[in-house]
Amino acid sequence: MPGLRVSGGEARGRRLKAPKGIRPTQGMVKQAIFNLVGPGIAGAHVLDLFAGSGALGIEALSRGAANVTFVDHQPRGLAILRQNLEVLGLRERAHVIRGDVVKWLEASPDQIKKAGLVFLDPPYDDIVLDRALKVLDRTLDDATVVAEHSRRQQMPVLPRLQVDRQRRYGDTVVTVFRAPAALGPTA
Repeated sequence: MPGLRVSGGEARGRRLKAPKGIRPTQGMVKQAIFNLVGPGIAGAHVLDLFAGSGALGIEALSRGAANVTFVDHQPRGLAILRQNLEVLGLRERAHVIRGDVVKWLEASPDQIKKAGLVFLDPPYDDIVLDRALKVLDRTLDDATVVAEHSRRQQMPVLPRLQVDRQRRYGDTVVTVFRAPAALGPTA
């Protein structure tokens, strides 16, 4: 595999380590994701779920995200993620959590509500993506959700999260959802 690199922002061109057995977001797809998201990264609170090596969240930090919370359950991937953050000088804006993504989402509604941008890159064709999207659908307000998945996997129809755009790159599909703003306090 060609070297995994940061493609934009303050850490542009810097190499990232990736653990064996984890499918990091490839350069072309990562570039497309950030083109789809556009300027919404600057100052955003970001969640990088199923983070692996942290390529998406690190790219967001490099491009000006206020902070990123990385969640994954693989200790090997998280160790490499921490190394990447350290080498790039991004640790102070990162929070790394080892745990089951769906359980963390269910237990962390306040963290979710702060997020303006959420990346989901689970193992392809895994039902866990649907489960994570359903929790985000119930909790997230005024945010963008970017899911990377196999072209064989259909996205669930959700009451609040609406598909904004979808792009296909070979076997990979990037689906961008928008969560509407909250309706405000109810009396």
